[in-house]
Amino acid sequence: MKRKLFSWLGLSASFLILLATAIAVNQLYSLSLVIGGIIPYAGHAFLAFWAIFILVWAAGAYRLWAAPKVPPLADKEGGKNFEAYIAYLSKSLTVHPAHPEAGKRERDLRWVKTDLKFLEVDALNATKTVATKNFFIGAFAQNTSYGTTTSLLNNLKLIWSIYAMYHRKHSIKEFLLILRSVYACLPLSDFNKEELPLHIKPIIQCAFSNTLSSLLPGGNLLTPFFLNLFLAGATNTYLTCLAGIITARHCQVLSLEDKQEIVQQSMFEASFMLREIVKESNPVLSVTISNAVKKAGIESLDTVTNPSPGSSVAQDIVSHLANSIKHIMRETGKE
Repeated sequence: MKRKLFSWLGLSASFLILLATAIAVNQLYSLSLVIGGIIPYAGHAFLAFWAIFILVWAAGAYRLWAAPKVPPLADKEGGKNFEAYIAYLSKSLTVHPAHPEAGKRERDLRWVKTDLKFLEVDALNATKTVATKNFFIGAFAQNTSYGTTTSLLNNLKLIWSIYAMYHRKHSIKEFLLILRSVYACLPLSDFNKEELPLHIKPIIQCAFSNTLSSLLPGGNLLTPFFLNLFLAGATNTYLTCLAGIITARHCQVLSLEDKQEIVQQSMFEASFMLREIVKESNPVLSVTISNAVKKAGIESLDTVTNPSPGSSVAQDIVSHLANSIKHIMRETGKE
């Protein structure tokens, strides 16, 4: 069914492209006749200009789309086609500025692995930066179209930046193949209930390893609200960590053995990165919520009217308590 659907979509796209091309050519030819009737030979020059322009555009589009010819992966390191693939990587990989042998012409396996290690550090740093942003987006804009769209765009930018970080020449087709591979490795892309506990475990561990109730005024009353924000942010962060690390792992594959271990290694590394991000972001989130709660509380207490000469004893007590609580909350905020 999937093959039939993709075949139909390809046929439909081809039909639309050919139809648009036919309409464009017809309109350009008609316009060239009008121009040729006014100025002799100008119509031919007009058509020649557009023909050259279309050819240049098509050549540029082909260069952007075409993927380089990659040698097949070896079954294991040192196996068949392994040397050819290493030779390909030595030419296609971006040379990291910190590489101790950046200017070396004869590049072997040791040179490639060293370069990959330097590039991996940059890829992990970029992943951590984007994942931290998505933590707060997930926490404060959860279940909204803005939050979902922003997180998705951040993840796509991250995958592209890591892909561009590793490769000297960029191809839209190659990027789309990596994007599809990354998506296939993410949880729920191909629903498998046996794998869900492995993905949920690091998020739950981060949630319950923090004494959430001690971080906010109001204690247990605010813990469910804060935990809801926290879990949304942690889930968003975990997916971003997985996307970035899986992309880096795909760019570092040297054999089929490495490719088979991508998911397990990425999940392991993503869980550790998630804990680091949560450890750094949790105080910021708790202080933000704490300040918001204090401000909301003070604004609510401001609605309590001051006692008047004819007010009852109960009204006087309520007003006095409201003023006292406001004073305490403001003093606590200053500290």
